[in-house]
Amino acid sequence: MDKSFSDPNINIADESADAISPTYHITQRYKRRRDSLGDIDDRNSFREEIKKTITSLMKTQGEELQKITSVIMDIKESNINIEKSVEFLSEQNAELHRKIEKLQQESKKDKEYIALLEDKVEDLQRGYRKCNLEIKNVPKNNPKETKEDLINMVICLSNAIDCDIKKTDIRDIYRVQNKKVAKNNGSTPIIVETSSTILKADVLKQTKSFNIKNKQKLCAKHLGLKKNEEVPIYVSEQLTAKAARLFFLARDLSKSRTYKFCWTSYGRVYVRKDEQSPIIAIKSEAQVQRLLLDT
Repeated sequence: MDKSFSDPNINIADESADAISPTYHITQRYKRRRDSLGDIDDRNSFREEIKKTITSLMKTQGEELQKITSVIMDIKESNINIEKSVEFLSEQNAELHRKIEKLQQESKKDKEYIALLEDKVEDLQRGYRKCNLEIKNVPKNNPKETKEDLINMVICLSNAIDCDIKKTDIRDIYRVQNKKVAKNNGSTPIIVETSSTILKADVLKQTKSFNIKNKQKLCAKHLGLKKNEEVPIYVSEQLTAKAARLFFLARDLSKSRTYKFCWTSYGRVYVRKDEQSPIIAIKSEAQVQRLLLDT
């Protein structure tokens, strides 16, 4: 009969099995290691350094911010001053503009008034000369020429052109004095103040008629001169300085062949394109320039 035997090492086997069984399902607790006093001091020191650094940065930033704020305030103040200056200058400019406009208006009025006065002076001078004749290019043969000599010349001229002039018809007579012309042995005009505008107009008419009818135009011998007899002479009404200038310029219109006629009458200057065109009175140099441009 067989006997069964129990394994005397069964407990040992169980213990071995337990010993080699996995332990991952077992939760283990670890105790935190207490800091040492040295570690605590280091940490506190680090904290203090961080605080100091932050405090320093904040202080620096505060100072920089204060500086920036100060600069901004200065800029604002400067801008305010600039705005005030610009406003002041604008007011000054506006005031100057008003003054300039006022001066321009006054200047315009003054010019108009001056032009009015010049016209009045021109009228007075024209009225003073309304009876006067002017004889140009007359040789001065006698250095000691007298009024009597000049009167005799005019009487000889009147006989030549068939226009009766008596000594009593001449209110005054003189030769224009010009030192520069006299120095160069030149002749100056002779001014004859007649007794009336009718006589003056008659002399001018007869002078023109004589020059048309005779091949030999008026010359020095028709004044009774025995020297330089063939020197041509010219008789016209005495013009004011302004009228003489306008007449000189107006003749450029006739030279351009656009205006056929150019003449003076009672101290005024006139032009005309042809027989059918209207007569134009020349009153200023600007008018002559406009007429020249229109040609």
